[in-house]
Amino acid sequence: MTTTAQPSAAERAAAFGLHSLTPHLVCAGAAAAIDFYKAAFGAEELMRLPAPDGSILHACIRVNGSSVMLVDENRGCGLSGPKALGGTAVTLHLVVDDVDAAVDRAIAAGAVVVMPVADQFWGDRYGVIADPFGHQWSLATPGEPKSPEEIAEAAAAAMAADA
Repeated sequence: MTTTAQPSAAERAAAFGLHSLTPHLVCAGAAAAIDFYKAAFGAEELMRLPAPDGSILHACIRVNGSSVMLVDENRGCGLSGPKALGGTAVTLHLVVDDVDAAVDRAIAAGAVVVMPVADQFWGDRYGVIADPFGHQWSLATPGEPKSPEEIAEAAAAAMAADA
């Protein structure tokens, strides 16, 4: 008797366009957040499940081939966005071909600069923005790969220059 191997959880998630780790953002105004992510990052809306009151129970977008899930803030269910919490401890990292153009596009859509785009010691051109919903996004165009030793040396030089 031959048995067929069952797909793994990651394989089942992939059938829905998800990776095995997918950020799930709580937003005060998830519909507006979807619109922002479309304008700022070229996001593609994959699905939206509205509640009877018009809020979003669940939505999923794709940004640069990666899925991001969203839900409307609902404090009664323990769902609070970064602004309600007074900030976020999480930064979403987005790799792009042209970080300067990507950050400019995000700013035009309503983001604010947290860390201006600059060449970094680890080799990337990198900057950080905050979206209008309180989530932070780091954006980077990777540079030439460096060894761990080269990065350590460059970090030490950068820290010494800042001292």
